[in-house]
Amino acid sequence: QVQLVESGGGLVEPGGSLRLSCAASGSGFSLYRMIWYRQAPEKQRELVASITRFGSTNYADSVKGRFTISRDNNKNTVYLQMNILKPEDTAVYYCYADKPGTILKGSWGQGTQVTVSS
Repeated sequence: QVQLVESGGGLVEPGGSLRLSCAASGSGFSLYRMIWYRQAPEKQRELVASITRFGSTNYADSVKGRFTISRDNNKNTVYLQMNILKPEDTAVYYCYADKPGTILKGSWGQGTQVTVSS
């Protein structure tokens, strides 16, 4: 299965921007659906954005119009561009990969912290 490592988190003021990256190793990256999740303190983990191997994207209503998910199959990397950040975006962001058509469990990254505060 694919292994995932997130990076790019940090501290940013409200209205600012960050770009997260998730680097994958292992075979078959281009066939995986990639998803960004986040988990804030005392909150359930929630889906933020997803992208299929064909490039189709979906977003949570709370981030639609502000966040953009993309992938570069040549670099085995998925990105999350986050603009107009709000304090409620503060969370640990996790990358997840699965492959439609298999019963195998998907893979999780270790997470990267995003803090939005003035």
